[in-house]
Amino acid sequence: MTPELLLIGLAIILLLIISAFFSGSETALTAVSRARMHKLEKDGSQKATVVNGLINAKERLIGTILLGNNLVNILASALTTSLFMNLFGAAGVVYATIIMTALVVVFAEVLPKTYAITNPDKVALKVAPVFGPLITLFGPISSLVEKIVEKILTRFVGISTEQLDAHEELRGAIDLHHKEGAVVKHDKDMLGGILDLKALDIEDVMIHRTKMAALNADDSPRKLVDEALKSSFTRLPLWRDEPENIIGVLHVKDLVRAYSRCDGDVEKIDIAELTIDPWFVPETTSLKDQLAAFLRKKQHFALVVDEYGEVQGLLTLEDILEEIVGDILDEHDTANTGIRPQPNGSVNVDGPVTIRDLNRQFDWNLPDVDATTIAGLVIHNAQAIPEPGQRFTFHNFMFEVLRRKRNQITALRITPQKQHG
Repeated sequence: MTPELLLIGLAIILLLIISAFFSGSETALTAVSRARMHKLEKDGSQKATVVNGLINAKERLIGTILLGNNLVNILASALTTSLFMNLFGAAGVVYATIIMTALVVVFAEVLPKTYAITNPDKVALKVAPVFGPLITLFGPISSLVEKIVEKILTRFVGISTEQLDAHEELRGAIDLHHKEGAVVKHDKDMLGGILDLKALDIEDVMIHRTKMAALNADDSPRKLVDEALKSSFTRLPLWRDEPENIIGVLHVKDLVRAYSRCDGDVEKIDIAELTIDPWFVPETTSLKDQLAAFLRKKQHFALVVDEYGEVQGLLTLEDILEEIVGDILDEHDTANTGIRPQPNGSVNVDGPVTIRDLNRQFDWNLPDVDATTIAGLVIHNAQAIPEPGQRFTFHNFMFEVLRRKRNQITALRITPQKQHG
């Protein structure tokens, strides 16, 4: 072999090494842990700062890697073809194609990418400093390619190039780890509950006005005291003339203090003086914003009103926390019996049970956009108020109405589609 051919052979090997560098770098920089790089950057790592900069300019980074990788692969293929044609004549084209394909696949693609995917953070920190000059060198061409690709995807294919929302990315990661067994269901529900606070409104979780425990300000002090002490709630709305006319909120602790000072004469207690002004909040407020408002005002209780100012229900800090951690029961609470799984796989459910509670308990995916409760979902899909005994099948579930009271569905049986038929 002549010195010229030997030099070509060495150049091919060098180009394959460069190709392997580009391939491994692409895998490492796209699979790197952004959370870990962020922590390392906060700890003062300059390399982590460079990695984060590359991640934030991902399109330009990918363009540079692909441009560089294709250049070296095409050049290596051309040199290999030239080398083998000198050695074997016209048949060298076939030999070059077979040998170059094997070399690129094994040593320039699979081997470096396998190593990079198993050590993404380590590889990313090592290769990141090299890409600053490369991006500068290939910047104009990468920008042009990026614009062409974006135009093709958005105009002709109809695909947006916007990145996945951070909340959805976190939710996907949680679901994946749960599927792989790394995150138990309870922790998955809690983490998902935190992410859901931004998407849920107060009206989705509030206690509806039909279920509110409230006191009539026109009742005698003795009756008010008796009702307040019998209640399992520590804060009770006080209304006058009509239940929607809330004039204050009574804290049972304040009532007990007043009772201890009245020397047993309950009639001396002025209930109205013990109440605090009600705090009204719009039903369209997100749970995330309302949680921040609770913490900011240092209050645990709010009354919910609609766009006309009519009271629709109430919300407590505990209601929001239960969206994260699940039901919080104390010694005065009773366990919720509104969901009763049956031996045959069906579930008997009270109409007012929320769709969200069912989805969380059974990992179902019933839609809760058009209705909050399971009874509301059936009415929405049936476009009528069904009679007891009627059955409906939608969203891969069979719904059977068990009981109805006036215009309300009070009990249903839900059977997943795979359980019957």
